[in-house]
Amino acid sequence: MKDMEWPACLDEYEKLVIRMNTPRVVIDNAVCPTATLVKVDSARRHGILLEAVQVLTDLNLLIKKAYISSDGRFFMDVFHVTDLNGNKLTDESVISYIEQSLETIHYGRSNSFNGLTALELTGTDRVGLLSEVFAVLADLQCSVVEAKVWTHNGRIASLIYVKDCNSGSPIEDSQQIDRIEARLRNVLKGDNDIRSAKMTVSMAVTHTERRLHQMMFADRDYERMPVLRHSTDYPVVTVQNWADRSYSVVNVQCKDRTKLLFDVVCTLTDMEYVVFHATINTAGERAYLVINCYQFDSNYCCIYSAFKFLL
Repeated sequence: MKDMEWPACLDEYEKLVIRMNTPRVVIDNAVCPTATLVKVDSARRHGILLEAVQVLTDLNLLIKKAYISSDGRFFMDVFHVTDLNGNKLTDESVISYIEQSLETIHYGRSNSFNGLTALELTGTDRVGLLSEVFAVLADLQCSVVEAKVWTHNGRIASLIYVKDCNSGSPIEDSQQIDRIEARLRNVLKGDNDIRSAKMTVSMAVTHTERRLHQMMFADRDYERMPVLRHSTDYPVVTVQNWADRSYSVVNVQCKDRTKLLFDVVCTLTDMEYVVFHATINTAGERAYLVINCYQFDSNYCCIYSAFKFLL
């Protein structure tokens, strides 16, 4: 097993606790008649809840209920999951993969986009923008392997994974990278986005949807007035700030959907909040989340705005 890369903030005792308490995973199909229970018990560290949820959502599993609890240096999570058809998990290869993945979450997880160059784009959304972006990449001999795009409130964030058309290798030539950045930045700017259009090239490997969350959050698009509301079924988000107890309670009621818990936990994690207790329930098409979290510098108004963006 590869050597663990420790965050700089951990002392030697904390590292020892984690080594001695690698995650214990139990997958149970007998307790609940409608869902498979996935139980994870481990030493706690910031971000580990997100990585556990990421394992499940990357398999397109639905999390119907969840109970999250931590006490001191340890945490226990229980997830009620089904496949996309609402059935319990019976495929032994899937169950084995979940067990192995959750048992190694202390070692971090990433996308398997080795050998590719990641292009990160943010700017003002407009008709024909992606067509222009892909036309520029084709002209610069870049082969697009995969792309994911998010839009919200008139803004766009995109991760595009490319390689050199001729060699099939990552694009590492500095002059070529400079040409790509210059051309795409001009496309993103258009006629009216001189300041906020951004284009960067990264060789790093990261989880695509988490990185898109970070890009949208950095762009602060949630502070803009909504361009269009697609539904009257708008999420209800409330935040109670218990300053005397140094934590906040986030209540979310919204339409249930795939990857909902991942998006919620990702937002809180990237805002440096620690979830120490939470209950997640679904009933029909509705989802109900009660999340207790804390941060060294409380910023509950920002939580509220971020969740309006997210959901």
